[in-house]
Amino acid sequence: MFKALLIAASLFGLTACQSIPEGVEPVTGFDEQRYLGKWYEIARLDHSFERGLSSVSAEYTPREDGGINVINRGYSDEDKEWSEALGRAYFVAERDVAHLKVSFFGPFYSSYVVFGLGENYDYAFVSGFNTDYLWLLARTPEVSEEVMQKFIEAAKSRGFDTEALIYPSHSE
Repeated sequence: MFKALLIAASLFGLTACQSIPEGVEPVTGFDEQRYLGKWYEIARLDHSFERGLSSVSAEYTPREDGGINVINRGYSDEDKEWSEALGRAYFVAERDVAHLKVSFFGPFYSSYVVFGLGENYDYAFVSGFNTDYLWLLARTPEVSEEVMQKFIEAAKSRGFDTEALIYPSHSE
């Protein structure tokens, strides 16, 4: 009985990390080919895996197995060196729905949900599996005040703590 509960709890934990926060809807009509390439991190909520990093970027390229390679890169001002994390992502359901699962650590996946996207794929609002994970990504190191306000309003209305946002500098 205990073993069955442990397995059930583990499976719930793995699927919970692929869930979507309440009020967040992934973009539909998503074109992964247009999303591939380099993105700059404009704003984020703080996490240990990115703490202290500036000049943060993500690069997405196709994988032979149908998934997407992910390379996250940032500069540690404290350590005076670049940090890089390699991962892989796969669509959770249909390829035109912007809900992916991403892994940087073996068999463990977490949600990557694009819930806002510029018409020209020039910016993206991204959430994790809960409201503790939030990013504004853009094709350029800066965005207009209009895009920033749109992001903050969209995030706040969905329960994200926009007062805690971090705005990393970019000086590659």
